[in-house]
Amino acid sequence: MSLREKLGLKLLHQLDPERAHGLSIQALKLGLAPLHGGPVQRARLETSMGGIALHNPVGLAAGYDKNAEALAQMAKAGFGFLEVGAATPRPQPGNPKPRLFRLTKDQAVINRFGFNNQGIAEIAARLAQNPTAIPRGLNLGANKDSADRADDFGQVLTQAAAHIDFATVNISSPNTEKLRDLQGKAALEDLLGRVNAANANLTNPLPIFLKIAPDLTDAEIQDIADLARAAGLAAIICTNTTLDRDGLASAQRKETGGLSGRPLFEKSTRILAKMRQATQGEIDLVGVGGIGSAQDAYAKITAGACAVQIYSAMVYQGLSLVPRIANGLDQLLAQDGHERLDQAIGTTTQDWL
Repeated sequence: MSLREKLGLKLLHQLDPERAHGLSIQALKLGLAPLHGGPVQRARLETSMGGIALHNPVGLAAGYDKNAEALAQMAKAGFGFLEVGAATPRPQPGNPKPRLFRLTKDQAVINRFGFNNQGIAEIAARLAQNPTAIPRGLNLGANKDSADRADDFGQVLTQAAAHIDFATVNISSPNTEKLRDLQGKAALEDLLGRVNAANANLTNPLPIFLKIAPDLTDAEIQDIADLARAAGLAAIICTNTTLDRDGLASAQRKETGGLSGRPLFEKSTRILAKMRQATQGEIDLVGVGGIGSAQDAYAKITAGACAVQIYSAMVYQGLSLVPRIANGLDQLLAQDGHERLDQAIGTTTQDWL
């Protein structure tokens, strides 16, 4: 990490977390943030995710660039792919502030945003105006006051489809009341059927991903795996934030909302490995939750992921973390004698079960 980046992070950490987040987006747009210059490219890191070719497996998780404001800049940060959103059909302010909290002692974050975003019309327009040289996806959400949340996902997909490479059905945020109820077997089967119907009506149907929670039972994991295979999903993202607060040291640990960052690593990786087993390796998995180093990313890959996503660790380590993880992964793969990333996928799945 450069001195410039260290100073920038120190200044941002003096501010309210949500204000600091907004200023980081503005700094990117103004060219004030140090960027790698494009995706990290190493032959050993090339992979595919849901049928999409990637230069490297390190992606931006949804939630950072909710409104697709910094696409061009984030595409130069070293990532292999981006995910923006979550987007809902209509703009919505989200939950009351304050709603974002740094847990510095735990290298973690709690948020209870509640799908605050400018709405799919605004976001789709930005996606159309800002093509990128790397794949990007959109996290699909539902309005809090929607009479038919399942229909919302199809609406968002239809409006953005021409400008994205994949779409993620997000039913795992804990910050929209009863959203996680859509992970239930009957509700999820109905939802995926309706999203697939909307996708089939597109001129060029997209790979559909599903993002799941880390707070699932083994039976729920198996149900989701069975439904995902039946629906022909391209990938499952494991996982969203957790409601668990075990072992936290920071004063903000009692805040309500979803916890992300370092404390989520083991729980999310265990869910990833269980999903790998439940899907019998037939669906690509994306590992997210607590990744703060190349070793963490490698652990997700060997547990069963073909790609990973980061967000919370950048709060503490900056954007230079992206090329550090990608280049470190290349070295770890070489040390283990892997000429290709896919040779490492799932090699330690059994250790996490």
